[in-house]
Amino acid sequence: MSLKWGECIVSATTIRRLNAGDRDRWVGLWQAYNVFYRRTVEDRVTRRLWGELLQPDREPYGFAAELDGQLVGFAHYFFVYSTSNWNPRCYMQDLFADPDIRGRGVGRRLIEAVYAEADRHEASQTYWLTQDFNETARRLYDRLAKPTPFVKYQR
Repeated sequence: MSLKWGECIVSATTIRRLNAGDRDRWVGLWQAYNVFYRRTVEDRVTRRLWGELLQPDREPYGFAAELDGQLVGFAHYFFVYSTSNWNPRCYMQDLFADPDIRGRGVGRRLIEAVYAEADRHEASQTYWLTQDFNETARRLYDRLAKPTPFVKYQR
């Protein structure tokens, strides 16, 4: 069921935990996500990640977005302890929606689910990173959060 709301279509998306039956579709979305970010992930890392996502007491945690009975997106997140806050921070490492359904509220619903989990754990903040070229997602992110002045360095 879709509702007309202003100029955009908002679809009935279900956000839930990932389960074993999602594996094949999740792998396809995961591969598309990695291609989008121009990175290669070893198969053994993908297998380990999938196994950890199914464990309720292990991180990372994962959400699935389901539309019309099909997995169309995911979010993976961790809780990270901080040297400057008592409560942990929530880091959403991965967020992806099938390109064919973008603009239907799936990314927003996944972020809101992660926000709710962060609130449940009394996280001091929820944060994520994205590439500067990810302009479509950044338009959504700019409505749901604020950018920070930090620059990432890595070795």
